[in-house]
Amino acid sequence: MHSKGSSCSNCCSFEDYKLTTEWLLNQTSHRPKVAVICGSGLGLLANAVNNRQSFRYEDIPNFPVSTIPGHEGCLVFGTIKDQCCVFMQGRVHLYEGYSLCKVTFPVRIFKLLGVETLVVTNASGGICQDYKVGDIMLIKDHINLPGFAGQHPLCGPNDERFGVRFPCMSDAYSKDLRRLALDISSEMGCSDFVREGVYCMVSGPNFETIAEARMLQVLGCDAVGMSTVPEVTVAKHCGIRVFGLSLITNKVSLDYSREEMVNHEDVLLTGKMRAEFLQKLVATLIIRCNHQEQ
Repeated sequence: MHSKGSSCSNCCSFEDYKLTTEWLLNQTSHRPKVAVICGSGLGLLANAVNNRQSFRYEDIPNFPVSTIPGHEGCLVFGTIKDQCCVFMQGRVHLYEGYSLCKVTFPVRIFKLLGVETLVVTNASGGICQDYKVGDIMLIKDHINLPGFAGQHPLCGPNDERFGVRFPCMSDAYSKDLRRLALDISSEMGCSDFVREGVYCMVSGPNFETIAEARMLQVLGCDAVGMSTVPEVTVAKHCGIRVFGLSLITNKVSLDYSREEMVNHEDVLLTGKMRAEFLQKLVATLIIRCNHQEQ
């Protein structure tokens, strides 16, 4: 069910998180240390797991349900080599009518399950003029535009059981994991389409106007999308280290004379185009990140 209250009200209690966590722990013997949130069209990332056990979101108590094409709505537990992990095949968004408390609900469940590393992926529009469709951007920082306007997942009472009132966000994305991902990309011979940049979240659900895109370019944004930042913020608040990547699925228009129009179907097609590389990159990162210090 949708939670349609204010995004600044804490609509989920610690008891809600505890109930969901205990339900999952009773349903599976998997105890994941790594969680992966699969963005639009990127649910195939979960295909790399062995000993697979899957739960539909609607069957999990309190869990928000995806309503957007390209977000399958399954929580998949399994192993990649000896690393136990859990994949979200699809996320929920602010624009679906959910509060940010519900959008980030799974991240706090991950924390209570014992997850130490979160991999977030998304499909995004390329603002940087050097980016091409199909490029992979490793996220080094973000701009939380909804947060500037008070739409922030940490608004409301702070629960010290998860984290401090004022978390530092200057190191939200792990430098060690970005470095590791760059090394893996180089080994795979794919460095020519792997970038590092700044992701900006807008609330959506419309794609940006040209004036808005030009403003984001001035602000220093390399890519723009409608997700990820709330989950990363809550993960950082919970003490979970984060690695993020954006698949550039379209070039954001900065020119009034350009006639090409972006659409969600093209986003999903680009996801399929890069699925094999992304699956191998994420799987290798999961295997090796166990040896990285937090």
